[in-house]
Amino acid sequence: MVARRAVRTVAWCAVIAGSVTIGCSDEAVRERAGRHAAPAAPSAPVAPSAPAAAAAASASAPAVLAGIHPPSPGSLRVPVAGIDASMLRDNYEQARGAQRHEALDIPAPRGTPVVAAADGRVVKLFNSKPGGLTVYQFDPTERYAYYYAHLDRYADGLKEGAWLKRGDPVGTVGSTGNASADAPHLHFAVFVLGAERQWWKGTPLNPYPLIVGQR
Repeated sequence: MVARRAVRTVAWCAVIAGSVTIGCSDEAVRERAGRHAAPAAPSAPVAPSAPAAAAAASASAPAVLAGIHPPSPGSLRVPVAGIDASMLRDNYEQARGAQRHEALDIPAPRGTPVVAAADGRVVKLFNSKPGGLTVYQFDPTERYAYYYAHLDRYADGLKEGAWLKRGDPVGTVGSTGNASADAPHLHFAVFVLGAERQWWKGTPLNPYPLIVGQR
């Protein structure tokens, strides 16, 4: 990641006035790409070390914005087929360069189906140098966005504007973008949208408790 600056990078792009820019124009991506360090290769999924881990993560996620009530703990499904929630490890706070990861990496074999974590509309299919093949999905209220990155391919027929039901195919696990070729995984992020409902910009939430819930 880029060293701390007036505009700092988080996940793929920048935080400006408290909002994380989750996606970028091609020009912006190219400008940042030369300075962007790839995240460390994720390890295989492991069970949480203790029940308190999920509770601690859950306690930190909801209080992001005053008056905003994020999806309830445990309300999202694991967005990778065949992976149980108990196998996930919370890596939201892990360092990526000088910054936090602010997403959930879910390792899985290349080609494993990626599915919608919840109902919602596909608003953008985007190919960037850091994220590779990505999908941005808004929830039905259009207050939250779900971000799926490093896909190997899109699901057949997936297009912008399509409505996905929880569990519908999104694509397959891969290592496109800056992911290590020998460590395919899904990079999954959740963020609160601003009033403008811009698909590339929002305030991050920790996806882990939203999937795992209170333990």
